[in-house]
Amino acid sequence: MIMSLVQFLKSKTFFVQIAIAIVGVLVLIFALKFWLGVTTNHDQKIQVPDLQKLSLEEVDRKLKELNLDYKIIDSASYNPDYPKKSVIEQTPEAGDFVKEKRKIYLTLNPSKYRDITIPDLNGRTKRQASSQLRAIGLNVGANYTYVNDIGKDVVRGLRHKGKILNVGDKLPLNSIVDLVLGDGKGR
Repeated sequence: MIMSLVQFLKSKTFFVQIAIAIVGVLVLIFALKFWLGVTTNHDQKIQVPDLQKLSLEEVDRKLKELNLDYKIIDSASYNPDYPKKSVIEQTPEAGDFVKEKRKIYLTLNPSKYRDITIPDLNGRTKRQASSQLRAIGLNVGANYTYVNDIGKDVVRGLRHKGKILNVGDKLPLNSIVDLVLGDGKGR
């Protein structure tokens, strides 16, 4: 039994079968490489255009010309330097090379700042109220209104563009809020 196996390994038939197997594997590898090159458009390159500050209509037109798709993934914080509903960021970046039908992921500029809910600041000091308003994204104006009150520089109300604000009202981020303060002369 062992003798016949050793004779087979030394025979011409064994070497022919090994050669056929090696040729078969090489043909399979080259066929697979050719097929992958054709089906994946290996040599194709489309340069991604700069979509910054473009509207969705302009983006759609521009990407259809290049046979590219897009997907909106997010809207960022409002940026007043960019038009409303325009592209702020894109992935892949402008100038990168992609293949046709590749998706370009877009981040859009919202149409306005997000709204902030007015907190209850009645009875807080001017300093506490200013800190809290800045922390939630509102700006404190320099136009203080003083009312007759026993507490000096104690918040007795809030105003925005002259209008009195109530707890729970909403204002866009970065709005200017003026404080109504006690004058310390009341009883």
